[in-house]
Amino acid sequence: MSARSEMVQAWLEPRAGEMVDFLARLVAEPTENPPGVGLGRCARVLGEEMRGLGLEPELLDITGAHSLEDPYVVRGTAGEGGKLLYFHGHYDVVPVQDREQFAMRREGGRLIGRGTADMKGGIVSMVYGAAAAKDLGLIGDGRIVIHLVPDEETGSVVGAGQLREHHLIDPSAMAMVTGEPSGGNIWNAARGAISLKVGFEGREAHVGQASFGINTFAHMVHVARPLLAYAEEMAARPTGYAMDPADPTGSMVVVGGLSGGGSNFNVVPADAWFTVDSRFNPEEDLDAELERMTTIIREAAAEVDAKVTIDVTQFQPPAGTPADHPAGAALARCVGEVRDEPARFEMCGGILENRWYDQLGIPAFGFGAGRLDVSHGPHEHVDERELFRVAAVYALYAGELLG
Repeated sequence: MSARSEMVQAWLEPRAGEMVDFLARLVAEPTENPPGVGLGRCARVLGEEMRGLGLEPELLDITGAHSLEDPYVVRGTAGEGGKLLYFHGHYDVVPVQDREQFAMRREGGRLIGRGTADMKGGIVSMVYGAAAAKDLGLIGDGRIVIHLVPDEETGSVVGAGQLREHHLIDPSAMAMVTGEPSGGNIWNAARGAISLKVGFEGREAHVGQASFGINTFAHMVHVARPLLAYAEEMAARPTGYAMDPADPTGSMVVVGGLSGGGSNFNVVPADAWFTVDSRFNPEEDLDAELERMTTIIREAAAEVDAKVTIDVTQFQPPAGTPADHPAGAALARCVGEVRDEPARFEMCGGILENRWYDQLGIPAFGFGAGRLDVSHGPHEHVDERELFRVAAVYALYAGELLG
């Protein structure tokens, strides 16, 4: 272990209790999204903790149309130099299976509760990692900016999108890291997303006069069939990025995750709809794939003279930074030093908010203590020891890039 690593560990160890208490306070704030409640209270808790650690927090109003309750971007800063490193996180969580999940408990070295993995635990690690880097003089001629946002669980356009819309992300930054539950691996890429709602308009008729109606269910089935074939095709196109061996390597398309229509069992349905949700590998051209799906839908609809509408409900690009990028190599060195084993790079199978930084040319990574396979579930947890180790990685990474 290097002298710098020993310094960081010595700074963190006496604050272990503070970190656990901070996480418990965050978990106790029920920031479920949807519907996006309790956000202002949680933002103020974040600001108070960051202020106590000397991270100069600001609560920035979120403008524009949204349905969230009292949301803010919480922005903190350590250092004043020109070289810039972003730490990024989100403080909204998915809805609980049981309200007791908002009372964090310790059990067998684990901290259990909603958001411990995704990603209030990651926020604790990055905040204390930034404070350690500041107090120990590791930042040098540099600056850490922490962005904590709501709305990640429902698309992130309101939260992280606010950063882009108001030019709060500096494209000259050396890198960004988000504390998503990567299981101690480094996520250097993430898929993009396209979501559609496909609707049909027909004509009602009683079952006794069914031939007078226009059956939108039949139209829906006809249009869905070639989309299912398209989904199989995309699943067979593997990514070049490393992935968890258990995960599928192709782009994933779900046809009919939600569907509906009709007015009664004995009436020809005059309306019908279904969804298409996609996660495309970074190698894919999302504009081209949207055009392909749109063409498939319209051509299939024309075959049966169906009236069809296509609403694009989500369009988010993928993100990818090569593992051998200098910023990635530096992060890998820090991870290896703290964990005493080589760092592993992987692509996240979903979408991440690192895309907002990647689009500006900033090397962007996900790294956190939690695990994806327990996130969002009834037994969500984070390993207490990993919480501290990830904080050490964040502090060392700031020193590596900025010091």
